[in-house]
Amino acid sequence: MLVLLYLDGGDIGVLLIRRSRHLRSHSWEVAFPGGGQESGDATLLDTAKRETREEIGLDSERAEIIGQIDRYVTIGSRSLVHPYVGVLPGPPSGLIPDPAEVEHILLVSTSELLSDEAWREEIWPINGTDRPITFFELHGETVWGATAAMLRQLLTIATTR
Repeated sequence: MLVLLYLDGGDIGVLLIRRSRHLRSHSWEVAFPGGGQESGDATLLDTAKRETREEIGLDSERAEIIGQIDRYVTIGSRSLVHPYVGVLPGPPSGLIPDPAEVEHILLVSTSELLSDEAWREEIWPINGTDRPITFFELHGETVWGATAAMLRQLLTIATTR
């Protein structure tokens, strides 16, 4: 998975996708670009870059990889996600979503993510344990689960001195 950040005026933007409603798992959810490792991928970072290129047409070599955030296990599919963080030289342009995988691309400002109205948390009973589930309510979109937890971690790191 590739978490892409970019400077947009005086704000930092985050690139998200809405997954196609025809996918087997996590259909129509908001996520970061990424997917499963294939035999030609030498590393998980190679997987993240290839999947980003396939899903949205971004030359991921334009992104400077600055690190990773915590790995997550998704609730629905029990997939282990390895998020790499990359910085683009500016707002992404010329992106083309692959309709088989991506419904559309979202460019979200961190100021929207940090607004008081955007964030909330609910406690869900999952496998006999109460677990906090993070949500971000954006303009017309809801980000939740592993993607929201990764956004929360990213924002915590970015705003902590």
